[in-house]
Amino acid sequence: MSAKRDYYEVLGVSKNADATEIKKAYRKLALKYHPDKNEGDAAAEEKFKEAAEAYEVLSNPDKKSRYDQYGHAGVGGAGGFGGGGMNMDDIFSQFGDIFGGAFGGGGSFGGSRGRARTVRGTNLRVKIKLTLQEIAEGVEKKIKVNKLVNADGVTYKDCQTCNGTGRITRVSQTFLGAMQTQSTCNTCQGAGKMIDKRPSSADAQGLERKEEVIEIQIPAGVMDGMQLSVQGKGNAGPFDGIPGDLIVVIEEVPSEDLRRDGDHLHYDAYVNFVDAVLGHSMEVPTVSGKAKIKVEPGTQSGKVLRLKGKGLPILQGYGHGDLFVHINVWTPKKVSKEEKEILEKLRESDNFIPSPDHNDKGFFQRMKDMFQ
Repeated sequence: MSAKRDYYEVLGVSKNADATEIKKAYRKLALKYHPDKNEGDAAAEEKFKEAAEAYEVLSNPDKKSRYDQYGHAGVGGAGGFGGGGMNMDDIFSQFGDIFGGAFGGGGSFGGSRGRARTVRGTNLRVKIKLTLQEIAEGVEKKIKVNKLVNADGVTYKDCQTCNGTGRITRVSQTFLGAMQTQSTCNTCQGAGKMIDKRPSSADAQGLERKEEVIEIQIPAGVMDGMQLSVQGKGNAGPFDGIPGDLIVVIEEVPSEDLRRDGDHLHYDAYVNFVDAVLGHSMEVPTVSGKAKIKVEPGTQSGKVLRLKGKGLPILQGYGHGDLFVHINVWTPKKVSKEEKEILEKLRESDNFIPSPDHNDKGFFQRMKDMFQ
């Protein structure tokens, strides 16, 4: 499968384009590549779908924000989230907002293609908690969702208000002559049909509530607060309509040892005074196990060691971040009499008197005088 194109590139607008510019650009492409104007042209149909998908994201402030921050992974383009694009029912259900019925009812072109629109179900939102290791590796989660589904045994009939068209046509006389306008039928919400028979478990829209287990593939590298969209796993649409989406909100469980900074990780390593002076090898935790580091002799507190590629995978990119190990020299608060005597002797050594200027030969003596 080829990679998705950037949505701004698809519509031919800049990232600073406002809602009006985005709508205008999509309307132009929808007219150009509409199947009724390009019958049998598979390439035109793909461009028609691609433009509709781009508009569906960029016209929605929430989805646009997620796309700007996380790319396709935030709105359905990675790790099993969406990725299948929009179907024709999805696309034509948009046309009432884009064209406003301006094409009237005399022809199929303009959004309805001679049929009622399919009503879309509402989205569901769930939170999923992930550990740092799960984020590093990517993970499949199975969750139970209580959602609306189409009930079995439901039969439908044409809506009597709109005669199955899903739209109400009104003709008014103006000084320019007769003007025809269309609006969505309030009785059937534009579906063009109503419930004929339904089981007692179903509501007036043919829906009932059931629990469903949904498998969700979380891509590696997601971040806390990120929202991913699982296409078609939300509530079912009224009157056998299109299901909404399942919005998955990522909640990162803080690690006891590691701190996250984007794709990088940080760890505070504590070494004792002797190890800092003489040097020491030690293990530090990573998201995939342990890594051995070497504390060089004479290491100062505050030194940072970089373990390249030991951070988190870069979402929608290549490689990994780094792990930064912060060295902290631990100072004991209490010492034994014997330890104190040893330390007193060490204090007499020039090597154990700090100097910001090693060229200042009189500095050591002045520090000795202060300790005495």
